[in-house]
Amino acid sequence: MDKLWLIIKREYLTRVKRRAFIIATLLTPLAFAVFFVVVGLIFQYESDDTRRIAIIDEGNVLEKSIKDEKNLYFKFVNVELQVLRDNFDEFDYDGILVIPKVKDLMSKNYTVYYYSDKQPTLDIESLIRERVREGVKDYKIAALHLDPVQLEALDTKVALEPEPIDEMGQDASKLTGAIAAGIGGLMGVIMYIVVFIYGMMVMRSVMEEKTSRIVEVMISSVRPFQLMLGKIIGVGAVGLTQVAIWAILIPTVVLATSLVFGFDSDTQMQMAQSSPGAAEINPEDAEAMIALAIEEFNSLNWWTILPLFIFYFLGGYFLYASLFAAVGSAMGDDLGEGQSLTIPITIPVVIAFYIMIVAVQAPNSSLAVWSSIFPLFSPIVMPARLAFHPPLWEVLASAIVLAASSIFFVWLSGRIYRVGILMYGKKVTLKELGKWMFYRD
Repeated sequence: MDKLWLIIKREYLTRVKRRAFIIATLLTPLAFAVFFVVVGLIFQYESDDTRRIAIIDEGNVLEKSIKDEKNLYFKFVNVELQVLRDNFDEFDYDGILVIPKVKDLMSKNYTVYYYSDKQPTLDIESLIRERVREGVKDYKIAALHLDPVQLEALDTKVALEPEPIDEMGQDASKLTGAIAAGIGGLMGVIMYIVVFIYGMMVMRSVMEEKTSRIVEVMISSVRPFQLMLGKIIGVGAVGLTQVAIWAILIPTVVLATSLVFGFDSDTQMQMAQSSPGAAEINPEDAEAMIALAIEEFNSLNWWTILPLFIFYFLGGYFLYASLFAAVGSAMGDDLGEGQSLTIPITIPVVIAFYIMIVAVQAPNSSLAVWSSIFPLFSPIVMPARLAFHPPLWEVLASAIVLAASSIFFVWLSGRIYRVGILMYGKKVTLKELGKWMFYRD
């Protein structure tokens, strides 16, 4: 046990004290801040692309009701189209919009024509379509002698409010699914990133010690299994340290950046409302939705979710890190030779990531349930389901299977590691790895 602790301590301290680790740990939150500032400035950017458009309304469809927008000005003209096209350079227009007559009031298809030497940008094209659509709608309402008030009443906004059948059952709001999906997706993505980054870090560490022959000296003092396990725990502790620091620094830096540069939710809401075709948002409704979302977020059973997330974090890390360590012990200087060995490990991770996306949308489907129990998928899929309150038996079955599988894969990887770490000058295949499992000590 003392030797294992020394290996863990060595792996942890040597990596934490490295300049690259310190720089990466400190610069990553700054990178988030720079990204946050750049995105905020991009959304606050106001286009200076001004367009003046002449409108030829052949059927008096719009009735001159279309209004000017920011950097987009309309002017109804009583000039023939051909005259405007022949003398376009003499007029101070950037384009000509022709509104033909509405031949069939019952038709849902209607085409307008835009003449210009410059292709209209996507935002201008979207805005023109939206404004013409509104004008044609008003024209049809008047032509068909319909009551606009009654038609407006037909556009009913339907809200689905979940209610428990049992009055003593768990209450839920209309944001429960969205909040759970967001949290579940975030947990699944974190697990996906952790498995890849820190699993590959363990593999590279094993390869470095093997190629530099340092491992030969270390093997003379400790057993190969202790060396592999100490490396896995040490690198995992480095990862947890980095994640803990980021969990404190990134929100702090982002909050400080938002205060310094003045990025707030009201400004972003106004930008969202001003975008072409965007639905108008009632500020009072938005505040109520935010308050409801915060309340729903706080009402989640975090005393269960967080411990289980840490458990799946550790279980998934030990399972995949041990496999990466085994592969690293079999690889030499050429990384290309090890691609065939790492593919069987990465494929389950990628499949689990896509299953996680489906599980967030349908957390109680058969695919989500059985994938959250299967040990190669459960570290990514089950955390995505925790916010949806899966049945207790599913959580217990998944946790037991993952714990047993992690122990088994660590033991199995140790069997491979003890042979591969001292094997040089031989290209290893999956078949060869299978033989190493059954070598006697």
